[in-house]
Amino acid sequence: MTPRRYLILAIVTLTSALGDTFLAVGMKQLGPVSLHHLSTLLVALKLPWVLAGIVLLIGFFASYLTALSWADVTFVLPATSFAYVVVALVSRFWLHEQITPARWLGIFCIVAGVGFVTRGPAYTEHPAAEAPTPQEPTVPTPVCGSVAQRSVAQHGAKR
Repeated sequence: MTPRRYLILAIVTLTSALGDTFLAVGMKQLGPVSLHHLSTLLVALKLPWVLAGIVLLIGFFASYLTALSWADVTFVLPATSFAYVVVALVSRFWLHEQITPARWLGIFCIVAGVGFVTRGPAYTEHPAAEAPTPQEPTVPTPVCGSVAQRSVAQHGAKR
């Protein structure tokens, strides 16, 4: 893999993690949203943290699509799941959330899984398509002439 592709994976990881974190900050400012008052979500679109989170997630989606254009989803998704680690670290040290030992163990498992994935190929090679079999030459249909002449011209070439 090229450094540019590693950069794309890093952008996917960071924009995903930061976008989700920014949305969380904005929604905590807004407060609980009830299923009976979903119109409150329209108010969320006016909050700077939510807007920044949406912009970051649009960047995530664009970079994710870029990564999928040159690598298998079975490579891209686990490789970019390092975003879970970034979210945990940002949540712990910026948002001061408590993370249980079980969650840290899960994060460790994710990191180990990413290590396994990056050792394999990023793209599944597919065998070259079979060459088309040669077909019989076709005789062009005459523009002028009777139907009988065209029929003879078409069927006579097959004999």
